[in-house]
Amino acid sequence: MKKILAVVVFVPVAIVAVALSVANRHDVALSLDPFNAADPAVAIAMPLYALVFAAVAVGVVIGGVATWLGQGRWRRQARRLKHEAKDMRRETAQYRASSTSPATTLPAVRRDAA
Repeated sequence: MKKILAVVVFVPVAIVAVALSVANRHDVALSLDPFNAADPAVAIAMPLYALVFAAVAVGVVIGGVATWLGQGRWRRQARRLKHEAKDMRRETAQYRASSTSPATTLPAVRRDAA
């Protein structure tokens, strides 16, 4: 099912990306000087499709980092609960090892059918 969904989603995206690349091969100037448009201090000439793909890639990276930072609280809680469960398992194993005589065990829970 995942492979079919991936094909349904990624094939049209790939077709659009190839069409964008073929249609926008001409160079554009990326100017990083907002104050002097006529003679910018820093200007980079690159194909338009490269600029668009770079902008999308930077957006994906920024979104991923923001999501990762936003989920830090949940990862921290999961680590804490994992360590707590590990400690409880160890304590339970120690308790079971120390109380092997029948006199110190708890009675079985009895469930009456009603």
